Amino acid sequence: MLNKNTKNRLINYFSHLNSILRITCIMLIGWTYANAQTISGNLSLLPNQSIRLEGFNGLKTYAISESKCDSKGNFTLNYTKEDYGMGYLLSADNKPFIVILSGENITIKGEALSIKESIKVIQCKENQSFEKYAKEHPKREQALSAWQYLEKMYTSDDLFKKNKKSLTSIQKEKNRIKDEDDKFLGSLPKDSYVNWFLPMRKLVSSLPNIAKNKPEEIPITLQKLRAINYADPRLYKSGLFKDAIENHVWFVENSSGPIDTMFSVMNKSIDIMLASLISDEKKYNEVTDHLFNLLEKRSLFTSSEHLALKVLQDNSCTLNDTLSKQLETYRIMKKGNIAPDIIFSPTTYYPAHTSSQKLSELKSSYTLVVFAAGWCSHCQTEVPKITPLYDKWMKKGVEVVLVSLDEDIREFSKFAAPFPFISTTDLKKWESPAVKDYHVFGTPTMFLLDAQRKILLRPSSVNQVDAWVDWNLGQR
Repeated sequence: MLNKNTKNRLINYFSHLNSILRITCIMLIGWTYANAQTISGNLSLLPNQSIRLEGFNGLKTYAISESKCDSKGNFTLNYTKEDYGMGYLLSADNKPFIVILSGENITIKGEALSIKESIKVIQCKENQSFEKYAKEHPKREQALSAWQYLEKMYTSDDLFKKNKKSLTSIQKEKNRIKDEDDKFLGSLPKDSYVNWFLPMRKLVSSLPNIAKNKPEEIPITLQKLRAINYADPRLYKSGLFKDAIENHVWFVENSSGPIDTMFSVMNKSIDIMLASLISDEKKYNEVTDHLFNLLEKRSLFTSSEHLALKVLQDNSCTLNDTLSKQLETYRIMKKGNIAPDIIFSPTTYYPAHTSSQKLSELKSSYTLVVFAAGWCSHCQTEVPKITPLYDKWMKKGVEVVLVSLDEDIREFSKFAAPFPFISTTDLKKWESPAVKDYHVFGTPTMFLLDAQRKILLRPSSVNQVDAWVDWNLGQR
Protein backbone atom coordinates (compact mmCIF):
# COMPACT_ATOMS: atom_id res chain seq x y z
CA MET A 1 0.00 0.00 0.00
CA LEU A 2 1.21 3.52 -0.82
CA ASN A 3 1.16 6.12 1.95
CA LYS A 4 -0.83 9.33 1.52
CA ASN A 5 2.17 11.54 0.67
CA THR A 6 3.42 9.15 -2.01
CA LYS A 7 -0.05 8.99 -3.54
CA ASN A 8 -0.30 12.77 -3.65
CA ARG A 9 3.14 13.07 -5.26
CA LEU A 10 2.18 10.55 -7.93
CA ILE A 11 -1.14 12.31 -8.61
CA ASN A 12 0.65 15.66 -8.95
CA TYR A 13 3.30 14.07 -11.22
CA PHE A 14 0.78 12.54 -13.64
CA SER A 15 -1.32 15.71 -13.61
CA HIS A 16 1.77 17.72 -14.56
CA LEU A 17 2.71 15.15 -17.23
CA ASN A 18 -0.82 15.31 -18.68
CA SER A 19 -0.58 19.11 -18.91
CA ILE A 20 2.73 18.86 -20.76
CA LEU A 21 1.26 16.35 -23.21
CA ARG A 22 -1.77 18.60 -23.85
CA ILE A 23 0.45 21.60 -24.49
CA THR A 24 2.68 19.53 -26.78
CA CYS A 25 -0.33 18.32 -28.78
CA ILE A 26 -1.64 21.87 -29.10
CA MET A 27 1.79 23.05 -30.24
CA LEU A 28 2.04 20.24 -32.80
CA ILE A 29 -1.42 20.99 -34.16
CA GLY A 30 -0.58 24.68 -34.29
CA TRP A 31 2.72 23.91 -36.05
CA THR A 32 0.90 21.71 -38.59
CA TYR A 33 -1.63 24.40 -39.45
CA ALA A 34 1.05 27.08 -39.48
CA ASN A 35 2.96 25.03 -42.05
CA ALA A 36 -0.13 24.11 -44.07
CA GLN A 37 -1.59 25.78 -47.10
CA THR A 38 -5.27 25.94 -47.94
CA ILE A 39 -7.50 25.26 -50.90
CA SER A 40 -10.70 27.19 -50.43
CA GLY A 41 -13.51 28.47 -52.55
CA ASN A 42 -17.12 28.30 -53.51
CA LEU A 43 -18.92 25.63 -55.55
CA SER A 44 -22.45 26.93 -55.83
CA LEU A 45 -24.03 23.63 -56.95
CA LEU A 46 -22.49 21.59 -54.12
CA PRO A 47 -24.04 22.91 -50.88
CA ASN A 48 -23.55 20.59 -47.89
CA GLN A 49 -21.56 18.10 -50.00
CA SER A 50 -18.24 16.54 -49.04
CA ILE A 51 -15.08 17.66 -50.83
CA ARG A 52 -11.84 15.75 -50.59
CA LEU A 53 -8.29 16.36 -51.75
CA GLU A 54 -6.05 13.52 -52.91
CA GLY A 55 -2.43 13.44 -54.03
CA PHE A 56 -0.05 11.15 -55.91
CA ASN A 57 2.73 8.91 -54.64
CA GLY A 58 4.22 7.16 -57.65
CA LEU A 59 1.74 4.58 -58.92
CA LYS A 60 -0.69 5.21 -56.08
CA THR A 61 -2.92 7.99 -54.79
CA TYR A 62 -3.53 8.95 -51.18
CA ALA A 63 -5.99 11.06 -49.20
CA ILE A 64 -4.73 14.48 -48.07
CA SER A 65 -7.76 16.10 -46.48
CA GLU A 66 -11.53 16.20 -46.53
CA SER A 67 -14.10 18.86 -45.72
CA LYS A 68 -17.73 19.71 -46.28
CA CYS A 69 -19.21 22.61 -48.16
CA ASP A 70 -21.49 24.82 -46.13
CA SER A 71 -25.04 25.63 -47.18
CA LYS A 72 -23.72 28.15 -49.74
CA GLY A 73 -21.04 25.88 -51.21
CA ASN A 74 -18.04 27.38 -49.37
CA PHE A 75 -15.24 24.99 -48.35
CA THR A 76 -11.65 24.90 -47.07
CA LEU A 77 -9.08 22.09 -47.30
CA ASN A 78 -5.49 21.90 -46.05
CA TYR A 79 -2.29 20.49 -47.51
CA THR A 80 1.36 20.60 -46.46
CA LYS A 81 4.75 20.80 -48.12
CA GLU A 82 4.92 16.98 -48.12
CA ASP A 83 2.08 17.08 -50.68
CA TYR A 84 3.99 19.35 -53.07
CA GLY A 85 3.10 18.20 -56.59
CA MET A 86 -0.18 17.54 -58.33
CA GLY A 87 -3.45 16.82 -56.58
CA TYR A 88 -7.10 16.62 -57.40
CA LEU A 89 -10.36 17.63 -55.81
CA LEU A 90 -13.28 15.22 -55.74
CA SER A 91 -16.94 15.52 -54.80
CA ALA A 92 -19.66 12.85 -54.68
CA ASP A 93 -19.58 12.19 -58.45
CA ASN A 94 -15.82 11.35 -58.28
CA LYS A 95 -15.00 13.52 -61.31
CA PRO A 96 -11.60 15.05 -60.51
CA PHE A 97 -10.52 18.64 -60.81
CA ILE A 98 -6.72 18.85 -61.07
CA VAL A 99 -4.75 21.38 -59.00
CA ILE A 100 -1.06 22.13 -58.45
CA LEU A 101 -0.13 21.88 -54.78
CA SER A 102 2.63 24.43 -55.19
CA GLY A 103 2.95 25.68 -51.62
CA GLU A 104 0.60 28.61 -52.25
CA ASN A 105 -2.89 29.13 -50.92
CA ILE A 106 -5.41 28.34 -53.64
CA THR A 107 -8.84 29.85 -54.14
CA ILE A 108 -11.33 28.67 -56.75
CA LYS A 109 -14.87 29.60 -57.65
CA GLY A 110 -17.40 27.78 -59.81
CA GLU A 111 -20.51 25.68 -59.99
CA ALA A 112 -19.24 22.10 -59.53
CA LEU A 113 -15.98 20.20 -59.95
CA SER A 114 -17.49 18.19 -62.79
CA ILE A 115 -18.33 21.41 -64.69
CA LYS A 116 -14.70 22.34 -65.30
CA GLU A 117 -15.49 25.21 -67.65
CA SER A 118 -17.34 26.96 -64.79
CA ILE A 119 -14.34 26.97 -62.44
CA LYS A 120 -11.98 29.93 -62.18
CA VAL A 121 -8.77 30.07 -60.17
CA ILE A 122 -9.05 33.28 -58.14
CA GLN A 123 -5.77 32.93 -56.22
CA CYS A 124 -2.51 31.02 -56.95
CA LYS A 125 -0.34 32.03 -59.89
CA GLU A 126 0.85 28.51 -60.72
CA ASN A 127 -2.70 27.20 -60.94
CA GLN A 128 -3.73 30.20 -63.02
CA SER A 129 -0.91 29.41 -65.46
CA PHE A 130 -1.92 25.76 -65.47
CA GLU A 131 -5.56 26.68 -66.11
CA LYS A 132 -4.60 29.01 -68.98
CA TYR A 133 -2.38 26.41 -70.67
CA ALA A 134 -4.94 23.64 -70.18
CA LYS A 135 -7.45 25.71 -72.15
CA GLU A 136 -5.14 27.06 -74.86
CA HIS A 137 -2.85 24.11 -75.63
CA PRO A 138 -5.59 21.75 -76.93
CA LYS A 139 -6.76 24.48 -79.31
CA ARG A 140 -3.22 24.90 -80.62
CA GLU A 141 -2.93 21.14 -81.09
CA GLN A 142 -6.21 21.04 -83.03
CA ALA A 143 -5.04 23.90 -85.23
CA LEU A 144 -1.68 22.20 -85.83
CA SER A 145 -3.43 18.98 -86.85
CA ALA A 146 -5.52 20.92 -89.36
CA TRP A 147 -2.46 22.70 -90.79
CA GLN A 148 -0.54 19.41 -90.98
CA TYR A 149 -3.39 17.87 -92.93
CA LEU A 150 -3.33 20.79 -95.37
CA GLU A 151 0.47 20.67 -95.57
CA LYS A 152 0.27 17.02 -96.60
CA MET A 153 -2.24 17.90 -99.34
CA TYR A 154 -0.11 20.78 -100.63
CA THR A 155 3.01 18.61 -100.79
CA SER A 156 1.55 15.41 -102.26
CA ASP A 157 -1.57 16.25 -104.29
CA ASP A 158 -0.95 17.51 -107.87
CA LEU A 159 -4.02 19.71 -107.54
CA PHE A 160 -2.34 21.81 -104.82
CA LYS A 161 1.42 21.28 -104.77
CA LYS A 162 2.10 23.83 -107.50
CA ASN A 163 0.89 26.54 -105.14
CA LYS A 164 4.16 27.12 -103.31
CA LYS A 165 2.95 30.37 -101.76
CA SER A 166 0.11 28.63 -99.88
CA LEU A 167 2.46 25.91 -98.70
CA THR A 168 4.87 28.53 -97.35
CA SER A 169 1.99 30.24 -95.51
CA ILE A 170 0.89 26.93 -93.99
CA GLN A 171 4.39 26.16 -92.74
CA LYS A 172 4.76 29.69 -91.40
CA GLU A 173 1.51 29.37 -89.40
CA LYS A 174 2.58 25.98 -88.04
CA ASN A 175 5.82 27.46 -86.79
CA ARG A 176 4.00 30.43 -85.28
CA ILE A 177 1.68 28.15 -83.28
CA LYS A 178 4.61 26.05 -82.02
CA ASP A 179 6.56 29.19 -81.11
CA GLU A 180 3.56 30.56 -79.23
CA ASP A 181 3.29 27.37 -77.19
CA ASP A 182 7.03 27.34 -76.45
CA LYS A 183 6.94 31.03 -75.55
CA PHE A 184 4.23 30.43 -72.95
CA LEU A 185 6.17 27.57 -71.38
CA GLY A 186 9.35 29.63 -71.45
CA SER A 187 7.64 32.47 -69.58
CA LEU A 188 6.92 30.34 -66.50
CA PRO A 189 9.10 30.92 -63.41
CA LYS A 190 12.10 28.59 -63.61
CA ASP A 191 11.75 27.30 -60.04
CA SER A 192 7.98 26.69 -60.26
CA TYR A 193 6.40 23.25 -60.32
CA VAL A 194 4.25 24.21 -63.29
CA ASN A 195 7.41 25.02 -65.27
CA TRP A 196 8.51 21.38 -64.86
CA PHE A 197 5.08 19.75 -65.06
CA LEU A 198 3.62 21.19 -68.28
CA PRO A 199 6.52 20.19 -70.60
CA MET A 200 6.55 16.73 -68.99
CA ARG A 201 2.83 16.29 -69.49
CA LYS A 202 3.16 17.58 -73.05
CA LEU A 203 5.89 15.02 -73.78
CA VAL A 204 4.03 12.06 -72.27
CA SER A 205 0.71 12.89 -73.92
CA SER A 206 2.26 13.58 -77.35
CA LEU A 207 3.70 10.09 -77.85
CA PRO A 208 0.79 8.42 -79.70
CA ASN A 209 0.56 11.29 -82.19
CA ILE A 210 4.32 11.33 -82.80
CA ALA A 211 4.54 7.55 -83.25
CA LYS A 212 1.68 7.53 -85.75
CA ASN A 213 1.96 10.86 -87.57
CA LYS A 214 5.38 12.45 -87.04
CA PRO A 215 8.11 9.91 -87.79
CA GLU A 216 10.68 12.70 -88.18
CA GLU A 217 10.25 13.52 -84.46
CA ILE A 218 10.72 9.94 -83.18
CA PRO A 219 14.53 10.10 -82.54
CA ILE A 220 14.45 13.36 -80.54
CA THR A 221 11.36 12.19 -78.65
CA LEU A 222 13.11 8.96 -77.65
CA GLN A 223 16.04 11.02 -76.37
CA LYS A 224 13.66 13.09 -74.24
CA LEU A 225 12.02 9.96 -72.82
CA ARG A 226 15.40 8.50 -71.91
CA ALA A 227 16.35 11.75 -70.18
CA ILE A 228 13.51 11.36 -67.66
CA ASN A 229 14.78 10.89 -64.11
CA TYR A 230 12.40 8.41 -62.48
CA ALA A 231 13.87 9.17 -59.05
CA ASP A 232 12.80 12.84 -59.38
CA PRO A 233 10.35 13.57 -56.52
CA ARG A 234 8.49 15.95 -58.82
CA LEU A 235 7.65 13.05 -61.14
CA TYR A 236 6.73 10.82 -58.20
CA LYS A 237 4.15 13.38 -57.03
CA SER A 238 2.90 14.39 -60.48
CA GLY A 239 0.36 11.73 -61.42
CA LEU A 240 2.50 11.15 -64.54
CA PHE A 241 4.73 8.47 -63.01
CA LYS A 242 2.68 5.55 -64.34
CA ASP A 243 1.99 7.22 -67.71
CA ALA A 244 5.68 8.02 -68.20
CA ILE A 245 6.59 4.33 -67.78
CA GLU A 246 3.73 2.88 -69.79
CA ASN A 247 3.79 5.42 -72.62
CA HIS A 248 7.56 5.01 -72.95
CA VAL A 249 7.10 1.25 -73.45
CA TRP A 250 4.20 1.80 -75.87
CA PHE A 251 6.18 4.38 -77.85
CA VAL A 252 9.21 2.11 -78.31
CA GLU A 253 6.99 -0.83 -79.21
CA ASN A 254 5.13 1.16 -81.86
CA SER A 255 7.89 3.31 -83.36
CA SER A 256 11.01 1.15 -83.55
CA GLY A 257 10.51 -0.86 -86.72
CA PRO A 258 11.29 -4.61 -86.99
CA ILE A 259 10.84 -6.81 -83.92
CA ASP A 260 14.57 -7.38 -83.33
CA THR A 261 15.28 -3.65 -83.53
CA MET A 262 12.35 -2.93 -81.25
CA PHE A 263 13.63 -5.26 -78.52
CA SER A 264 17.12 -3.76 -78.79
CA VAL A 265 15.70 -0.24 -78.36
CA MET A 266 13.38 -1.40 -75.56
CA ASN A 267 16.19 -3.07 -73.62
CA LYS A 268 18.36 0.04 -73.86
CA SER A 269 15.46 2.17 -72.58
CA ILE A 270 14.99 -0.25 -69.67
CA ASP A 271 18.67 0.01 -68.77
CA ILE A 272 18.55 3.82 -68.82
CA MET A 273 15.31 3.91 -66.84
CA LEU A 274 16.71 1.71 -64.06
CA ALA A 275 20.02 3.59 -63.99
CA SER A 276 18.14 6.73 -62.92
CA LEU A 277 16.71 4.84 -59.91
CA ILE A 278 19.86 3.32 -58.41
CA SER A 279 19.93 5.93 -55.65
CA ASP A 280 16.32 5.22 -54.56
CA GLU A 281 15.71 1.59 -53.60
CA LYS A 282 11.98 2.04 -52.95
CA LYS A 283 11.32 3.53 -56.37
CA TYR A 284 13.68 1.00 -57.99
CA ASN A 285 11.52 -1.85 -56.68
CA GLU A 286 8.29 -0.07 -57.55
CA VAL A 287 9.29 0.67 -61.15
CA THR A 288 10.84 -2.76 -61.71
CA ASP A 289 7.71 -4.52 -60.49
CA HIS A 290 5.38 -2.40 -62.61
CA LEU A 291 7.61 -2.51 -65.67
CA PHE A 292 8.02 -6.29 -65.49
CA ASN A 293 4.26 -6.85 -65.24
CA LEU A 294 3.66 -4.38 -68.07
CA LEU A 295 6.11 -6.15 -70.39
CA GLU A 296 4.56 -9.53 -69.54
CA LYS A 297 1.06 -8.19 -70.15
CA ARG A 298 2.09 -6.87 -73.56
CA SER A 299 3.82 -10.19 -74.40
CA LEU A 300 7.19 -8.46 -74.70
CA PHE A 301 8.91 -11.47 -73.19
CA THR A 302 12.36 -10.81 -74.64
CA SER A 303 12.44 -7.53 -72.74
CA SER A 304 10.86 -8.89 -69.57
CA GLU A 305 13.59 -11.55 -69.54
CA HIS A 306 16.22 -8.84 -70.11
CA LEU A 307 14.78 -6.83 -67.21
CA ALA A 308 14.64 -9.83 -64.87
CA LEU A 309 18.19 -10.95 -65.54
CA LYS A 310 19.59 -7.42 -65.33
CA VAL A 311 17.92 -6.70 -61.99
CA LEU A 312 18.88 -10.04 -60.47
CA GLN A 313 22.52 -9.49 -61.45
CA ASP A 314 22.57 -5.90 -60.18
CA ASN A 315 23.75 -5.62 -56.57
CA SER A 316 23.14 -1.87 -56.34
CA CYS A 317 19.64 -2.24 -54.86
CA THR A 318 17.95 -4.84 -52.67
CA LEU A 319 14.79 -6.37 -54.12
CA ASN A 320 11.80 -7.11 -51.96
CA ASP A 321 11.09 -10.84 -51.53
CA THR A 322 7.98 -10.98 -53.71
CA LEU A 323 9.63 -9.21 -56.62
CA SER A 324 12.79 -11.26 -56.27
CA LYS A 325 10.84 -14.54 -56.47
CA GLN A 326 8.85 -13.23 -59.42
CA LEU A 327 12.00 -12.34 -61.35
CA GLU A 328 13.91 -15.46 -60.31
CA THR A 329 11.70 -17.56 -62.57
CA TYR A 330 13.33 -15.86 -65.56
CA ARG A 331 16.84 -16.75 -64.45
CA ILE A 332 16.07 -20.40 -63.73
CA MET A 333 13.23 -20.93 -66.21
CA LYS A 334 14.44 -18.83 -69.12
CA LYS A 335 14.30 -20.02 -72.72
CA GLY A 336 17.01 -22.56 -73.53
CA ASN A 337 17.18 -23.98 -70.00
CA ILE A 338 16.08 -27.54 -69.24
CA ALA A 339 12.82 -27.66 -67.29
CA PRO A 340 12.61 -29.96 -64.23
CA ASP A 341 10.86 -33.28 -64.51
CA ILE A 342 7.35 -33.57 -63.05
CA ILE A 343 6.13 -36.74 -61.37
CA PHE A 344 2.39 -37.20 -61.86
CA SER A 345 0.54 -37.84 -58.62
CA PRO A 346 -2.01 -40.63 -58.05
CA THR A 347 -4.64 -37.91 -58.59
CA THR A 348 -4.21 -37.69 -62.36
CA TYR A 349 -6.60 -37.85 -65.32
CA TYR A 350 -5.08 -39.55 -68.36
CA PRO A 351 -6.26 -39.52 -71.98
CA ALA A 352 -6.57 -42.96 -73.60
CA HIS A 353 -3.29 -42.72 -75.50
CA THR A 354 -0.94 -42.46 -72.49
CA SER A 355 -0.40 -43.57 -68.90
CA SER A 356 3.04 -42.04 -68.37
CA GLN A 357 3.96 -41.53 -64.73
CA LYS A 358 6.12 -38.46 -65.26
CA LEU A 359 6.86 -35.72 -67.75
CA SER A 360 10.09 -37.30 -68.99
CA GLU A 361 8.24 -40.47 -70.06
CA LEU A 362 6.05 -38.68 -72.61
CA LYS A 363 6.81 -39.62 -76.21
CA SER A 364 5.70 -36.33 -77.75
CA SER A 365 8.03 -34.00 -79.65
CA TYR A 366 6.72 -31.04 -77.66
CA THR A 367 4.85 -30.57 -74.38
CA LEU A 368 2.88 -27.60 -73.15
CA VAL A 369 2.95 -27.55 -69.34
CA VAL A 370 0.14 -25.46 -67.89
CA PHE A 371 -0.05 -24.43 -64.23
CA ALA A 372 -3.64 -23.47 -63.43
CA ALA A 373 -6.46 -23.99 -60.92
CA GLY A 374 -10.22 -24.15 -60.74
CA TRP A 375 -10.27 -21.29 -58.22
CA CYS A 376 -8.53 -19.01 -60.76
CA SER A 377 -11.16 -17.15 -62.81
CA HIS A 378 -8.71 -16.40 -65.63
CA CYS A 379 -7.79 -20.10 -65.77
CA GLN A 380 -11.45 -21.02 -66.11
CA THR A 381 -11.57 -18.82 -69.22
CA GLU A 382 -8.15 -19.56 -70.72
CA VAL A 383 -7.46 -23.28 -70.16
CA PRO A 384 -10.67 -24.59 -71.81
CA LYS A 385 -9.51 -22.90 -75.03
CA ILE A 386 -7.00 -25.75 -75.38
CA THR A 387 -9.73 -28.40 -75.78
CA PRO A 388 -10.83 -27.57 -79.36
CA LEU A 389 -7.17 -27.23 -80.40
CA TYR A 390 -5.88 -30.39 -78.73
CA ASP A 391 -6.46 -32.82 -81.62
CA LYS A 392 -4.70 -30.47 -84.06
CA TRP A 393 -1.77 -30.03 -81.69
CA MET A 394 -1.49 -33.77 -81.04
CA LYS A 395 -1.25 -34.47 -84.77
CA LYS A 396 1.68 -32.05 -84.89
CA GLY A 397 3.40 -33.74 -81.92
CA VAL A 398 2.33 -31.40 -79.10
CA GLU A 399 1.16 -32.94 -75.80
CA VAL A 400 -0.47 -30.95 -72.99
CA VAL A 401 0.00 -31.46 -69.24
CA LEU A 402 -2.10 -29.50 -66.77
CA VAL A 403 -0.59 -29.18 -63.29
CA SER A 404 -3.45 -28.03 -61.10
CA LEU A 405 -2.96 -25.98 -57.95
CA ASP A 406 -6.33 -27.06 -56.60
CA GLU A 407 -6.20 -28.39 -53.03
CA ASP A 408 -9.72 -29.81 -52.96
CA ILE A 409 -10.24 -33.04 -54.89
CA ARG A 410 -13.81 -32.10 -55.81
CA GLU A 411 -12.76 -28.71 -57.17
CA PHE A 412 -9.96 -30.35 -59.14
CA SER A 413 -12.36 -32.91 -60.60
CA LYS A 414 -14.88 -30.25 -61.53
CA PHE A 415 -12.21 -28.18 -63.26
CA ALA A 416 -10.00 -30.81 -64.93
CA ALA A 417 -12.13 -33.89 -65.62
CA PRO A 418 -13.64 -32.49 -68.86
CA PHE A 419 -10.21 -31.85 -70.43
CA PRO A 420 -8.93 -34.36 -73.01
CA PHE A 421 -5.29 -34.04 -71.91
CA ILE A 422 -3.24 -35.11 -68.87
CA SER A 423 -4.33 -33.27 -65.71
CA THR A 424 -2.60 -33.85 -62.38
CA THR A 425 -2.56 -32.42 -58.87
CA ASP A 426 -0.97 -33.30 -55.55
CA LEU A 427 -3.46 -31.01 -53.74
CA LYS A 428 -0.60 -28.95 -52.22
CA LYS A 429 -1.34 -25.70 -54.05
CA TRP A 430 1.72 -23.37 -53.83
CA GLU A 431 3.64 -25.96 -51.81
CA SER A 432 3.61 -28.46 -54.67
CA PRO A 433 7.17 -29.53 -55.66
CA ALA A 434 6.34 -28.89 -59.33
CA VAL A 435 5.12 -25.37 -58.56
CA LYS A 436 8.30 -24.63 -56.62
CA ASP A 437 10.59 -26.30 -59.18
CA TYR A 438 9.09 -24.19 -61.98
CA HIS A 439 9.07 -21.00 -59.84
CA VAL A 440 5.38 -20.42 -60.53
CA PHE A 441 3.99 -17.33 -58.79
CA GLY A 442 0.73 -16.84 -60.70
CA THR A 443 -1.89 -18.74 -62.67
CA PRO A 444 -2.18 -19.56 -65.46
CA THR A 445 1.54 -20.00 -66.23
CA MET A 446 2.67 -21.95 -69.31
CA PHE A 447 5.91 -23.44 -70.63
CA LEU A 448 6.37 -24.98 -74.07
CA LEU A 449 9.09 -27.66 -73.99
CA ASP A 450 10.77 -29.81 -76.62
CA ALA A 451 11.38 -33.58 -76.28
CA GLN A 452 14.44 -32.95 -74.07
CA ARG A 453 12.39 -30.56 -71.91
CA LYS A 454 14.30 -27.53 -73.21
CA ILE A 455 12.18 -24.40 -72.73
CA LEU A 456 11.18 -23.05 -76.15
CA LEU A 457 8.56 -20.50 -75.18
CA ARG A 458 6.88 -18.95 -72.16
CA PRO A 459 3.51 -18.17 -73.73
CA SER A 460 1.07 -15.75 -72.15
CA SER A 461 -2.02 -17.25 -73.80
CA VAL A 462 -3.39 -20.29 -75.56
CA ASN A 463 -3.69 -18.21 -78.73
CA GLN A 464 0.05 -17.54 -78.63
CA VAL A 465 0.74 -21.29 -78.38
CA ASP A 466 -1.58 -21.97 -81.31
CA ALA A 467 0.16 -19.31 -83.39
CA TRP A 468 3.54 -20.89 -82.54
CA VAL A 469 2.24 -24.32 -83.58
CA ASP A 470 0.89 -23.01 -86.89
CA TRP A 471 4.07 -21.06 -87.66
CA ASN A 472 6.62 -23.69 -86.63
CA LEU A 473 4.76 -26.96 -87.23
CA GLY A 474 2.29 -25.95 -89.92
CA GLN A 475 3.77 -28.21 -92.63
CA ARG A 476 3.66 -31.38 -90.53
